[in-house]
Formats: sequence, structure tokens, C-alpha cells
Amino acid sequence: MNIEYMLKYLPLYEKAAVLTVTIGAEGILIAAAVGLLCAVVQYNRVPVLRQIAAVYIELSRNTPLLIQLFFIYYGLPKIGISTNPSVCGAVGLGFLGGSYMAEAIRSGLESIEPIQSESALSLGLKPYQVMRYIILPQAVSISMPAFMANIIFLLKETSVFSAISLMDLMFTAKDLIGLYYKTTESLFLLVIFYLIILLPVSLLGRLVERRLRYAGFGS
Repeated sequence: MNIEYMLKYLPLYEKAAVLTVTIGAEGILIAAAVGLLCAVVQYNRVPVLRQIAAVYIELSRNTPLLIQLFFIYYGLPKIGISTNPSVCGAVGLGFLGGSYMAEAIRSGLESIEPIQSESALSLGLKPYQVMRYIILPQAVSISMPAFMANIIFLLKETSVFSAISLMDLMFTAKDLIGLYYKTTESLFLLVIFYLIILLPVSLLGRLVERRLRYAGFGS
């Protein structure tokens, strides 16, 4: 292991890690918003929109992120919609993650006993109030383990961003390997930085799940 080499190019990995986390966070926020919308639409069986959400979920979950990124980055400009690599990465990650988030939240929504909605409506609450104050908080708590697993999954999926020329961690590692043939050192730094990113998220997820479980949410 060439320590001098790793110390020399450590700043490049740091810069790439910041870019990876930034675009990953943007994509996760988009995924959470899209997933929540699709889950609520399916749970309430909204005509037409329910079918559209179902088609989107199947399309998103059954196509690789790499193909989705290629379509957004290389295909959409053919019809006049151009994006830069950062926007493409965030949108692509959001498109993929939205379907997984939707299924996670939907499973939480459907686990809530109907009697809770019926009781709330009988007390005079409006449907949107029932969803906001009673159903959704419990559903989010129940689906939190799947939600956190999806966040980790999406952060790992950022490794394909190098295919659209984003200077993320994977791009940096491959570029340095091609230039200096220091495969072991480059991959070692790559693993270390992914651990630095993902391990705190995993620990935070466990902490949140434990606190929700102790609080009795969703029970």
C-alpha cells in the first residue's frame, strides 16, 4: 500500500464524496416526495392517478438506474429537454427511489386498521385531517425500517453516476486507476469513503427505529 499516493489524492476523494452525498441527498428527497404521493394515491384508490402510479412503480423498479440515467441524459435532449449531469443524477435517483419509497409507505398505510379512520371520521375530522394526523404518522413509523434501507440502497446506487461523467467517488477511483495503475490504493480509498458515508446513515436508521419502537408507534 502506497500511503504517500493515498495522502496525495485524498482531497480528490473528499471533493468527490461531497458531490456524491449532495446529489444523493437531492435524489432521496425527490424519491421520498414521489413515493409519498404515489403511496397516498394508491391507498385512497384515486381513479386514473392510481393506474398511472402503478405503471410508474413497475417501470421504475424493473429497469436499472444506469438505463434510466442514459435515457434522461442522452435521450431527453433529442426532444429538446437538456440536463446537466448533476440534475440528471438527482432526477434519475429520485425516479428510481420513488417507486421503492412508494411501496414502503404503502405497506405502512395498509397496515393501519380501518377502524381508526372510521372512528376519526365519526368524530368529525375531515379525510385529509385523518390522513395527516392519524394514518400517515403511524404509517411512516411502521415503514421506517424499509425507508432507511431504501436510503442506503439509493446512496450505494450513486456509484453508477460515473457513467454520465459525474466526478463522484467511483469516477475518481476509476480515473486514478487508469492514470497511475494504483488499483489497490484507489479501491481502498473508495471503500473507506463509502463506509464514511453509509455507516452513519445505517447507525442513525437503527437509532430512529429503536426510538420509534420504544415509543410504541405503529403498535
